[in-house]
Amino acid sequence: MSRIIRYVFYDILRTRFVIFYTLFLLGSTFALFQLDADPGKVILSMMNVVLMVVPLVSIVFASIHFYNSYEFIELMIAQPVNRKSVFMGQYFAVASSLSLALLTGAGLPMPFYGITPAGIALLYTGILLTWVFVSLAFLSAVLTRDKAKAIGVALLFWFYFSLIYDGLILWVMYSFMDYPLEKVTLALVSLNPVDLARIILLLQLDISALMGYTGAFYKAFFGSSAGILFSAGVLVLWVVLPVWLSLRIFMRKDL
Repeated sequence: MSRIIRYVFYDILRTRFVIFYTLFLLGSTFALFQLDADPGKVILSMMNVVLMVVPLVSIVFASIHFYNSYEFIELMIAQPVNRKSVFMGQYFAVASSLSLALLTGAGLPMPFYGITPAGIALLYTGILLTWVFVSLAFLSAVLTRDKAKAIGVALLFWFYFSLIYDGLILWVMYSFMDYPLEKVTLALVSLNPVDLARIILLLQLDISALMGYTGAFYKAFFGSSAGILFSAGVLVLWVVLPVWLSLRIFMRKDL
């Protein structure tokens, strides 16, 4: 599997899309630091990029790459190579290359302007979201042989987690505002990796007061050791569960 990872990893790094993605993040980060000397404000602006652009790029690129590599996958499976090694090799290569692009683009400017805990949290959540949405992309890709349908399902994942889910939470909070919903919203947030990453970043920026009493509850919970372990564990589950399910489907799928 290591040879497959190495081959696919270096092949992806040479693609124009990944190079453009890296340069886009690099240019955006340097530009924001030039516009404002306050690292906290820069990280707050970069948070919108990480929460919207990174998941979109990860899920679309991973879906397209999987279908463009279909002949290579079939060739590897025709050899005495385990299906699991081929599939996981592809997955680790895609997720690692996109994570490296994020680290280079968003992380390289930080030492020049000052590394802060919020900046480290930004890179941490960005990398985890990359792995989460690559997992979701591979899940959508193994569900159907139709490339257009798979990309449509992948975009639906992104649209749901980035836009629709927030509206559903707001509706629940508005409908049941007379009841204590802190623990309920905590459970609802855990069902959306993008919201969980957003709360982690907002707490690191110490602007949770803008979120009212619920923000105070989140700060008390996520600021504790148990909260940190909980958030990290939930995000890891969002990485593991979709890729485990997609691997099970791929192992039984007739290519």
